Amino acid sequence: MANTTLPPRGAPKTARQLGIMEGFPPPPEKRPTLENWDLPPFNRWSFQNVRSLIPSVDVFRGYGPEGTLPEAPEPLDDLPVALEGETVPLARVLADTYSDGFLVMHRGCVVYERYFNGMAPEALHLSQSVAKSVVGLLAGVIHGDGLLDLDAPLADLVPELAACGYGSATLDQVLDMRSGVRFTEDYNTPGSDMTRIDIAAGWRPHGPGEAQTTIRDVILTLPQIREHGGVFDYRSIETDMVAWAVERATGEALAPLLSHRIWQRIGAGRDAYFTVDTAGTALADGGFNATLRDYARIGLLVLNRGRAGDDQIVPEAWIDAMRQGDHSVFGEPWSLNYPNGAYRRFWWIRDADRGDICAVGVFGQLIYVDPESDMVVAKLSTWPDFLMPALSRKTFRAIDTIRDALTGAP
Repeated sequence: MANTTLPPRGAPKTARQLGIMEGFPPPPEKRPTLENWDLPPFNRWSFQNVRSLIPSVDVFRGYGPEGTLPEAPEPLDDLPVALEGETVPLARVLADTYSDGFLVMHRGCVVYERYFNGMAPEALHLSQSVAKSVVGLLAGVIHGDGLLDLDAPLADLVPELAACGYGSATLDQVLDMRSGVRFTEDYNTPGSDMTRIDIAAGWRPHGPGEAQTTIRDVILTLPQIREHGGVFDYRSIETDMVAWAVERATGEALAPLLSHRIWQRIGAGRDAYFTVDTAGTALADGGFNATLRDYARIGLLVLNRGRAGDDQIVPEAWIDAMRQGDHSVFGEPWSLNYPNGAYRRFWWIRDADRGDICAVGVFGQLIYVDPESDMVVAKLSTWPDFLMPALSRKTFRAIDTIRDALTGAP
């Protein structure tokens, strides 16, 4: 039922319409570089072609059959979505929010699947911080094996952390982004810790004469600036810290570990991949790439409390805990989008009472899981900026409208 949709008149232009990487060879001004690949207009092309720009490592899908996703199509293109001051058909909302792919599952079936901007079902798309939520699930698997103590100081597992702010933090605090470590999450800002990680990960070029650092070089420079266990403070580096702990606990690198502990077991349709730094370290906080359907399979795994078919992959208790966060430590600016929200184990809790949860990435990446309505939504996008609250609101308004239509809610 996959459908590739032409953009309506006035919708954001596709990569092809913009001429990005068109021609043999493309003109220099239409080729993404490390300085601009994730910024508009180049991200319209590069988010589906990251490994053409940055070194990567496969997450092998294995040799088993692709997991079946039953289909029960619903005619949702013209579903009216009430936005601020106007009502717009769903297909137009998706185009206007720079969608590359959008998929809805309800009661275990794919009911709606659309592709935009030249994307196809087999295309691999950058997840940005949806990667964090995938790594959080993997940490749950390894914890279920008894290899991770959530309450022990991280320096017990990774001794070199004793020299930085993470040494005395616990894995549980880091999984909820409640450590007391400094990390400035200022995107594309010279000198910020986030920019330092982008350079270390190979997402940005290092300056002339500067030595090439690695992701873990940066981690070891970060100081503690407050008590661990305080209020939630979103910092991407926390996921890279958890990935380091998981690798040390298992003696295995992140990509193959994810492959045989989750990816092969959910019946993924294609190999996924992580971007890697010069030390071969996967960028756990945002470098994961997969197909739209395979992101939906991650959502389905969460919806089914960690089970795929007869295989209990992630412990039920871990999934249940992901839906139970402490709203009292969850303040602005995050509460502006999630007024009754919380954050737990690298998943956003949209409504602490309802228990619907999300994996969210900058530039419009999303996996939404709502057990109450038995629904999963996966959306891949190429917004023209890192954070666009208006487009987030439109997206969730569309999701709520779909949910109401499928469940018959008034």
